[in-house]
Amino acid sequence: MYIFCIVLILIASVLIILAVLAQSPKSGMAANFGASNQVMGVRQTADFLEKFTWGLAIAIVILSLLATMTMPSANISSSKSGVEKALEQAIESNQNLLPSSLPSAEPAANPAPADSAK
Repeated sequence: MYIFCIVLILIASVLIILAVLAQSPKSGMAANFGASNQVMGVRQTADFLEKFTWGLAIAIVILSLLATMTMPSANISSSKSGVEKALEQAIESNQNLLPSSLPSAEPAANPAPADSAK
């Protein structure tokens, strides 16, 4: 399932690149070169490409979350950075140094009375 999600993400990524490149520019310096598309009446195509681009972007986000949830545990443990591994080892070694029972803090026998005569 993980590999299938990754393949779908790659396909969607290539399609979104092509869809963005095929869209006519809305403003800026490139707008001067895209004026011929508006003259020929391709308004429906522009709407479709915009919806297609948004759909692919949403699909990539959902597939990325799905791929993360289905990632095998072997990949997760191998992808940990050296800092994370060193931190885990330090925590494990410090666990051995702590005493098994920590002394509890006992309240003072005679707490100082608050000055109510002020």
